[in-house]
Amino acid sequence: MHGAPLFVHCCHCRWCQRESGAAFALNAMIETSRLEHLSGDLERVNTPSNSGKGQLIVRCGVCRVALWSHYSGAGDAVRFVRVGSLDQPDRLPPDIHIFTSSKQPWVILPADRPAVPEYYDRNKYWPAESLARRQVLLARAPG
Repeated sequence: MHGAPLFVHCCHCRWCQRESGAAFALNAMIETSRLEHLSGDLERVNTPSNSGKGQLIVRCGVCRVALWSHYSGAGDAVRFVRVGSLDQPDRLPPDIHIFTSSKQPWVILPADRPAVPEYYDRNKYWPAESLARRQVLLARAPG
């Protein structure tokens, strides 16, 4: 990753629980142009998603670990990097906990991080720098 992510989600929806096999999924959103694939083959797997629009999960071609996803809403411009796949995942704690209405009851959320029952208003929670970076992405988008 070349630079900080736009935002880090800790998603507690049942879909992410099922997909990850854990209590939540931790994804760092970053522009595709700021992520460099260093080596190895990648496997791209189209999978269903809760939205019904699907997602493309990119996995290591050897061990099949999920590395990042492309969701239909963000297209190819943004990657949702699986924080646990990074060498130093402790450097990217969640900026927000989302879909907490379906979190596992034994998960205790930290008091110093925002938590919302479903999704959130980006303009309320994202830092100004991330919102500016998003505007650059939208300006470059075809259409």
